[in-house]
Amino acid sequence: MVAAVKNTSKKVSVNAILFLVNSLVQNESMRKFILKNIEHRMYLDLIKENPYGRPAKVQEEKFWMGRALLHRIHVALSKGHISKEASNALLKVFLGNVFFGGFYSRKKFVEEHGFRPPLFITISPTILCNLRCAGCYADAGASRATIPFHILDRIISDAKESWGMHFFVISGGEPFIYKSEGKTFLDLAEKHTDCYFMSYTNGTLIDNRMAERLAGLGNITPAISVEGFEKETDERRGKGTYQKIIRAMSNLRTVGVPFGISVTITKDNVDLAMSDEFIDFYFEEQGAAYGWIFHYMPIGRGITLSRMVSPEQRVGMISREWELIRDRRIFLADFWTSGTSSDGCISAARAGGYFHINWNGDVTPCVFAPYTQHNVVDVYESGGSLDEVIQSPLFKAIRKWQDDYAYERKPWEHGNLLTQCPIRDHHKEFRKIVVTTGAKPADEAARECLEDESYMRGMDAYDQKMSRLTDRRWQREYLDPELRP
Repeated sequence: MVAAVKNTSKKVSVNAILFLVNSLVQNESMRKFILKNIEHRMYLDLIKENPYGRPAKVQEEKFWMGRALLHRIHVALSKGHISKEASNALLKVFLGNVFFGGFYSRKKFVEEHGFRPPLFITISPTILCNLRCAGCYADAGASRATIPFHILDRIISDAKESWGMHFFVISGGEPFIYKSEGKTFLDLAEKHTDCYFMSYTNGTLIDNRMAERLAGLGNITPAISVEGFEKETDERRGKGTYQKIIRAMSNLRTVGVPFGISVTITKDNVDLAMSDEFIDFYFEEQGAAYGWIFHYMPIGRGITLSRMVSPEQRVGMISREWELIRDRRIFLADFWTSGTSSDGCISAARAGGYFHINWNGDVTPCVFAPYTQHNVVDVYESGGSLDEVIQSPLFKAIRKWQDDYAYERKPWEHGNLLTQCPIRDHHKEFRKIVVTTGAKPADEAARECLEDESYMRGMDAYDQKMSRLTDRRWQREYLDPELRP
């Protein structure tokens, strides 16, 4: 009884603080004051205190990334692109639950298992999509695979209870097509109002009615996929797609739903996607609050290594993206280029990281690493739990690789975080992990990649070239300044 009263009192206190903060951030002068103080605190925590002993430049880049996010939130609020209702939901759910809430669940997990739980799960609840984009990792074919709603609902509930998790990424397929047992993705968000969802979407289904529903919920932010401008987007996604995307962004701005963009980078569109013209259009004119950069990964529909960003182009992206983040305060997250901001690879349920559950219920370490040893539907049917799926030999082996490469290393011993992706930058080692742990391909394309010797040679050659181009830079800029005992 006493514990319940204390818990209720704590919730009331947090809600009161969040209500006050939301009222203050609506005032531009107060918002600037609050954000300036948050920025200062972030600087002290990351750069001055550096509690986990990371290389100084790694911490500096984390600060730039966090500062850019704060700036984009300020810009969106100033332009009226985030309604008061949406900002209230954002604060209540994202701060109140993702950061403040769940502390004791996470603490209990650490005491029982000896490591921190993941921060989020990416769930692809259906493979169904209204588009057929070249190179998509969700190689739909004739499949109609969809996770049953009661399983999807249980995943969310169990992750909240066991890990204190309140942030989920919904991918696909197309999330807004998902329907099971008469329920949709929006019904899931409505049931779990204490969670915040980011959905990767092609944006074509976000009409006025959908935008109004999203505004009413307040706990979903769409990350809309673009390839460039009209020519590039329609070439990959189909004629007319670009204009539907622009209308979707307008609909979201009108009702004050924050949104971002998601860009798949290939050797053909990399220069455009890094240009001032592209950044100005989507961030300043259209009002995107954030951007996710995904490098084309040769694992899905129409596998070909020739579409990959070249090592030389990727080196150029490193400098350009950090220039945009540092100087223009554009929030651009790129798992391959800005790996320093996450201390390297975050897959396989690493502490503060994530893992993926696909439309069949297969549990994979990453969206781009389609190999599995558990199916969540089967685990639930046999009486198991989510704790079981993140303790697979595959996940443990990847986490050990992460620890040995950088995560548990001294500052001057960190592996090159400019090439920190196991499947992309260390393919030979990743393939060995898959084979030795007995993990199974989640689809036929993944099987082909595992068995094709020419594919392996091509990936290995790519990795060696990236290493030659970046190892000295990593040593000179990140490791040499570190003091050794």
